[in-house]
Amino acid sequence: MLAWGKKVSEEFCERVREIADSLGTDPNYLMACMAFESGETFSPSKENEAGSGAIGLIQFMPSTAQDLGTSSEELASMTAEEQLDYVEEYFKPHKGKLKSLEDVYMAILWPVAVGKPSDYVLFRRDDPKHPKLYSQNKGLDLNKDGIVTKAEAAEMVRKKLEKGLSPEFASG
Repeated sequence: MLAWGKKVSEEFCERVREIADSLGTDPNYLMACMAFESGETFSPSKENEAGSGAIGLIQFMPSTAQDLGTSSEELASMTAEEQLDYVEEYFKPHKGKLKSLEDVYMAILWPVAVGKPSDYVLFRRDDPKHPKLYSQNKGLDLNKDGIVTKAEAAEMVRKKLEKGLSPEFASG
């Protein structure tokens, strides 16, 4: 069963399974992250609603697109299936380290947190060096204590995984 499989093509499903296999992770984790990042659209042209300039299946930042040898405009003009090649390239440095849903999501949100414990602190309201990071991510502070942990940040993605595995959205 593949989470969110009914929202995408069979070709997309097969490609996600291949990518997950090559990375040593669960394809459902990739699907949940893409569902979360794309607002459940799986659209390669989905723009970031906060205006960061990020786009697509995993919300590639313009600088990330450039690092991958492409551009935001090129990514947006691709099919979802084509964009999966860039999703795979993006995740390759984390191959073998994506053992949990949290780690797959951290590879997107805050890569230094991959492999760290679930109570690892990502953002603090009182961080004097990076005051904007918390404000940009305060929606992830579920208990409103001024600290965003790895577990808190991934909780909404976990909900996307659960929803995506329901009979309404999952495919065999």
